[in-house]
Amino acid sequence: MRCTRISAVALGALLFACGPDPAGVPTRVVRGQDPVDIGTRRELFVDRFLIESMRGVALRLQPPQSGGVAFAFDQPWEGPVSGYVTVIRDGELYRLYYRGRPLTGYGDTDPRAKEVTCYAESRDGKTFTRPKLGLVSFGGNKDNNIIVADIGHATHNFAPFLDTRPGVPPSERYKAVGGSSQTGLIAFVSEDGVHFRKMREEPIITGGAFDSQNNVLWSDHERCYVCFFRTFRNDVRWITRVTSPDFVHWSPAVDMTFGDAPNEHLYTNQTVAYFRAPHIYIGTAARFWPGRRSLTDGQVAQLDLDHPRNYTGLKLESSDAVLLTSRGGDRYDRTFLESFVRPGLDLRNWTARSNYPARGIVPTGPAEMSVYVQRGYGQPTQYLERLAFRTDGLASAHADYEPGELVTKPLTFGGKRLTVNVSSSAAGGVWVEIRTADGSVIPGFTFADCQEINTDDLARVVVWKSGADLSSLAGKSVRLHFKLKDADLFAFQFTE
Repeated sequence: MRCTRISAVALGALLFACGPDPAGVPTRVVRGQDPVDIGTRRELFVDRFLIESMRGVALRLQPPQSGGVAFAFDQPWEGPVSGYVTVIRDGELYRLYYRGRPLTGYGDTDPRAKEVTCYAESRDGKTFTRPKLGLVSFGGNKDNNIIVADIGHATHNFAPFLDTRPGVPPSERYKAVGGSSQTGLIAFVSEDGVHFRKMREEPIITGGAFDSQNNVLWSDHERCYVCFFRTFRNDVRWITRVTSPDFVHWSPAVDMTFGDAPNEHLYTNQTVAYFRAPHIYIGTAARFWPGRRSLTDGQVAQLDLDHPRNYTGLKLESSDAVLLTSRGGDRYDRTFLESFVRPGLDLRNWTARSNYPARGIVPTGPAEMSVYVQRGYGQPTQYLERLAFRTDGLASAHADYEPGELVTKPLTFGGKRLTVNVSSSAAGGVWVEIRTADGSVIPGFTFADCQEINTDDLARVVVWKSGADLSSLAGKSVRLHFKLKDADLFAFQFTE
């Protein structure tokens, strides 16, 4: 058996992954803990990494708000099983990539399926249009938005990403992978995100099934490329990762761990580095329920699901989406086991492989960010729905009308001010107290000194009677003690 060295920080995260005890009694202050240096990073309440105790406070997923149809897969070269969608924001432009597959009656590796890779774009991230690129002929006509075709199985799951590695050549600013177990993952590069070319003939990663979306990111946090792909373990679809310093030479594959979470089929992991806190990876994974039928015979007939134009087996299974987080290494946190995206009222979404999220979490407004989900998969009406969230607002630390408290582990910070992303009712509020690592109150930074935060603000500066300047505490090991009443705390950050 291979042993892995676990740092004190990682061990702390592991020990507190289960949160407070069932009675709601706050965890005892642990003496002698090494502080977590967060510098001026933004920290989100999507996991328990920095939390030592909660009383009357719980981490809560936030419900998405529908932004309507962002894109309909209704062109002849797309079809009802268009899929493996990626959304990338590049400056003022939003780019949408997806598989088109007009013929459903052939296997994934059958060239008669006519799989292609397509591209659409948007200026607001809310609705996407097809540029007429003139690159690839379909049905004798190049008046389409196809960017890649006839490259073997790579078009089945062609997955681009914007390479943010410092010093990356402009000609390779966009990279992509695609392939199968037969070909391995083939690498492609592009300067403009539209015209892709093979980086090399040989595959860069081998040894996997690669029959789902294979997602790569550059991690500033880990200083390497990370590729997440689907495997099988414990009789369910699992997630495995490999890393590389140069996108060419990759480490041996390592299966991800999920703590005490139940074994569930996780199909497309859709892991990205969160754009406002890239040291936190967020995955919006499809959770697949093979053999779990939700529709009655009457509903199947109503939707005409057995029609040969549809993807086969739609009535036999169902799926939704869940939230995954990671701070690097081989661990995902399943902090929230409940559904992140439900099928909803539309019966067309209670079918096999519907509700699969696209890869990408992007800002779409001053106080809004969006994720995208495929609805009605395998049916002629399939479309991509935009789901809107508050900025940083996938999850929160929440307290009801009865006040609650949350205490962090010891941490050190940089900067001079503390800002919080918070929403309270008119009756509620948030207060912050700063304590020493051993839990002693620091004079001048108590709850009694703190001005009540009774507002809705993405970056409210915390102010005490003496002001907001925390320079005297920067670099010292402290704990943050939050008190909440009828409020949600989404994130906090020390700033200059």
